[in-house]
Amino acid sequence: MGALHQGHLELVRAARLHADTVVVSIFVNPLQFNDREDLARYPRQPEEDRRMLEAVGADLLLMPAGEEIFRGFTPRTYPLGGLDSLLEGASRPGHFQGVVNVVERLLHYVRPDLAIFGEKDRQQLAVIRHVAKENRWPVEILGHPIVRDPDGLALSSRNQRLSAEERRMAPVLYRALCAVRSMAFNHPVAAALAEGMRMLATEPAVRPDYLTIAHSDTLQPLTDWQGVDQAVALVAAQVGPVRLIDNITLSR
Repeated sequence: MGALHQGHLELVRAARLHADTVVVSIFVNPLQFNDREDLARYPRQPEEDRRMLEAVGADLLLMPAGEEIFRGFTPRTYPLGGLDSLLEGASRPGHFQGVVNVVERLLHYVRPDLAIFGEKDRQQLAVIRHVAKENRWPVEILGHPIVRDPDGLALSSRNQRLSAEERRMAPVLYRALCAVRSMAFNHPVAAALAEGMRMLATEPAVRPDYLTIAHSDTLQPLTDWQGVDQAVALVAAQVGPVRLIDNITLSR
């Protein structure tokens, strides 16, 4: 959605390894915002984004103006296999329907062989993979690892809206995930989550929405480690005016 950072540029570099032509789409999608004010405040820097993409070697930039991308198109309701009823879906009703509808439009115009999405939006990646499989979209969906600042904060366009003090507090999300990882598989799930919550509590001004451990594919919450070799820990919290999300993979 623009306001590009090094995490986005890593997607372009990864795409270059897989394909001869790399297309980047930038569109601040109104369908996926529950809060109109959040939509209005979302950072936009189109000329700087264009320069960054040229420098990193993108071949084509698709940047639709306004809502032209939806001209002659009626958004549909996709079955999302329950992925829209938990985590971000529970906190932001309708968000993932908006995401999928605009991704369908962007893929329709570009017709790529493969599309790469960052794993920071882990639930979004799971939703897109589900819809692509169920609807037989002729595109391979790839994920790319999260890119982080040296203190662990996952890169995000929304980080621009953090004050200096809020930016100082924000890495507690990653520290909480690391606390969960330190106990994963060797202690009960509840104990691992409690350790993560204790870490979040070290920054009282950070207001958690959720911290959970889930199946890697379905994102259904885990209650124990039985039969599980890999899982994902996910967190969302309000830091000042900004809602931040993060996740890490847990492996035996």
